[in-house]
Amino acid sequence: MTVKPYQNEPVIDWTAPERSAELKKAIAQVRSQFGKTYPLVIDGQAITTDKVLPSVNPAKHEEVVGNVSQATKDDIDRAIEAASRAFETWSQTSFEERAMYLFKAAQVMRHRKAELMAWQILESGKNWAEADGDVNEAIDFLEFYARNAIELDKGVELNPWPGEDNRLMYIPLGVGVVIPPWNFPLAILTGTVVSALVTGNTVLLKPSPLSSVMAAKFVEIMQELQLPAGVLNFVPGDPAEIGDYMTGHPDVRFISFTGSKAVGLHIDEVAHRRSDKQRWIKRVVAEMGGKDGSVVDETADLDWAAAEIVAAAFGFQGQKCSAGSRAIIHEAVYDQLVAKIVERASKLTVGKAEENPSVGPVIDPKAFNKISQYIEIGKGEGRLVLGGETDDSTGYFVQPTIFVDVDPKARIMQEEIFGPVLGICKVSSFEEGVRVYNDTEYGLTGAVFSRRRDRLEFARRHMHCGNLYFNRRCTGSLVGVQPFGGFDMSGTDAKAGSKDYLLNFVQAKAVTDRF
Repeated sequence: MTVKPYQNEPVIDWTAPERSAELKKAIAQVRSQFGKTYPLVIDGQAITTDKVLPSVNPAKHEEVVGNVSQATKDDIDRAIEAASRAFETWSQTSFEERAMYLFKAAQVMRHRKAELMAWQILESGKNWAEADGDVNEAIDFLEFYARNAIELDKGVELNPWPGEDNRLMYIPLGVGVVIPPWNFPLAILTGTVVSALVTGNTVLLKPSPLSSVMAAKFVEIMQELQLPAGVLNFVPGDPAEIGDYMTGHPDVRFISFTGSKAVGLHIDEVAHRRSDKQRWIKRVVAEMGGKDGSVVDETADLDWAAAEIVAAAFGFQGQKCSAGSRAIIHEAVYDQLVAKIVERASKLTVGKAEENPSVGPVIDPKAFNKISQYIEIGKGEGRLVLGGETDDSTGYFVQPTIFVDVDPKARIMQEEIFGPVLGICKVSSFEEGVRVYNDTEYGLTGAVFSRRRDRLEFARRHMHCGNLYFNRRCTGSLVGVQPFGGFDMSGTDAKAGSKDYLLNFVQAKAVTDRF
């Protein structure tokens, strides 16, 4: 099979008149489908349950985007049985055949991009650029993992040995549980599901309750492509009821999770507690967030640094594990850069995502209340210079908020807020800035702004994070270009969007043939 070399999906300017009209039409069409009930999908069969959970528009929380059927433990049993049966045949198909489903899904997503963006705009509160980026990343994962699966099928070249044929091949693990987050409701969901499928595994997909409609749309696409029954089973449900049951089930071989540190650690603990009749050590692939930041020295381009710090802190309302919620600035340029950051952030617009503001709503009342509490904490830990206002009367809106003169040990400099809150502190040297950056339990993304090559090289060696960016923001990684994933309490070091990522879902088998 010959495929074109991989390229990242191009960005579209949806503010251009023709594109804007297309997207607004898609938003109207999607809104006309609000209130629909979405079933479970188990063994290829749609199952509408008595219990459903509404998914709402965070910009207008009385507006129900859709009602999603909720799985019980009995449903999970049926899904695991179906996935186990499907694994017997799916695992024996070729990497190339499985990759074809990914290529076809990418084509469907390109064709339906405006519609898929519209669902995210209305269900997740993404503005137009953020929604475009999310769909693009989903397409990138499909294209990238399909190509690399075909390469993986070739195995590994081994040293020759007289009288023997020795080969190393990769075989799938088995039945897995995939639990993606709400903040990248198509991109991360797609990447985590298809990386497991293309390597021959079968999956139970339990999406976040906050973005289950988008997940249902992904499942619809895979069904339209006639993915064999039981290969992908859609089982949204209450984590308290089915979460531990799934991850602790003896027939589940692996769990792929993206979300909070607390949940990720709990999943890891449950998964590695051996159950009766369990024949393997389960594998957990987890990405759990960060407390990311930017270190700026006195040589940096301050206008550029301000622009990138603001974009990293407030893009998608700071609801990214890579969001730059800390700025660590050299004292020689501290006041000057703070003024530029505040000036730029003060121009950000806040509103409904469908109106394409700079900053949309946060996802739900739990997030709104958590962020509001951190703002109150921040008022006691630093000087509030911008924002601080919140409003949940119609949607969950938080103004971009900046605190300055914050101690590096303060809670708002140590704990993940997952909202539009930026803490800024002053340091007396570049080396101190790196030490301050490293002084959290996380290690996901970081940025350095400096014109001195020696300092950039110092940071390359000493800043402890999975994704380090020089003279650009700490958000916006691209599949295949900046493999994404962090250390310590940020996750299990898996690099999404890398050639190595597929290895998380296979096991190596060496075969020796003596002749």
